[in-house]
Amino acid sequence: MNTISHATFSIEKKYPVSVAKVFAALSDPAKKKRWFGNAKSPLRFEMDFRVGGFERSSFAMPPEAPFPKGTMVHNETLYMDIVENVRIVFAYSMSINDHRMSASLGSFVLKASGKETVLVYTEQGSYFEESDGKDRRQEGWQVLLNSLGEELARG
Repeated sequence: MNTISHATFSIEKKYPVSVAKVFAALSDPAKKKRWFGNAKSPLRFEMDFRVGGFERSSFAMPPEAPFPKGTMVHNETLYMDIVENVRIVFAYSMSINDHRMSASLGSFVLKASGKETVLVYTEQGSYFEESDGKDRRQEGWQVLLNSLGEELARG
């Protein structure tokens, strides 16, 4: 049976750095490659950061992920809107091995708060049968945004 589950979630994170530094970690291919996905063993990471540009990545799920060891993740992203130091809006699809799991619209919104940056990530997803669903996807983005924080702490 074919089904689609629709869901929206938002995650707010605070980082003790400027908006410009957070935007750079989201937009610079070398920086993003370090924090996004399983950066220790990416099999593929390509990024053309501009409106109409793309991002493509493939990596093996880490051992702590709720999938069998060696499960491959593939992401295909299209950048829809970019306002430097303000927002990034993108559409992406995610596949596990050869199974397309979802198609989503995601956005990062950045706001200065004193010497900190408040980042709000929002995802509006269509999750297909045999997919991770909203709860696991939200957990995955929590992990990714924590990794972003580690990247920002590196300086």
